[in-house]
Amino acid sequence: MGRLPVPLFMFTKDLLSSPSFYISEYLESHRDEYYDGLLAVSRDGDWTGWCAFFLTALTEQARAYQQKSQNLLTLYGKLRDLVVEVIPSLYSSRALDRIFERPIFRSVDFVNGAGIPKSTAQRLLNQFKTNGILTEVRQGGGRRSAILAFPELLNIAEGRKVF
Repeated sequence: MGRLPVPLFMFTKDLLSSPSFYISEYLESHRDEYYDGLLAVSRDGDWTGWCAFFLTALTEQARAYQQKSQNLLTLYGKLRDLVVEVIPSLYSSRALDRIFERPIFRSVDFVNGAGIPKSTAQRLLNQFKTNGILTEVRQGGGRRSAILAFPELLNIAEGRKVF
């Protein structure tokens, strides 16, 4: 609960365009220092040490987010060019935008929600899979829709290989 006010405060001070900055990733990866710092505050009143640790956490997490953002923009530019070249369609850019918005989805949700004619949407999904942009996580069958994932985006967002 104590981590939640930080992005809200930064948002109200116009330091963030949306309250979506979280330092939990840094705190989890520096768990021992985090708990030692909290203990030092309650045991010794070491607010200076705690504030220094917390500001380092904010700085490092901001750098990590900045790098992830840059990597996502680079990925988008690379795929935009590829999609236009390899998957020529009036709707290919719209389809690419849609999978950037929802990197894990049911194929039926894509077909129904992308604003693309059904047959074109299905063809684009197949071409995205053929070109290695999408991976089928769960095969469809009968009334069950396939689940697709955009591994390259997920790997960047997670900071590790998930697919």
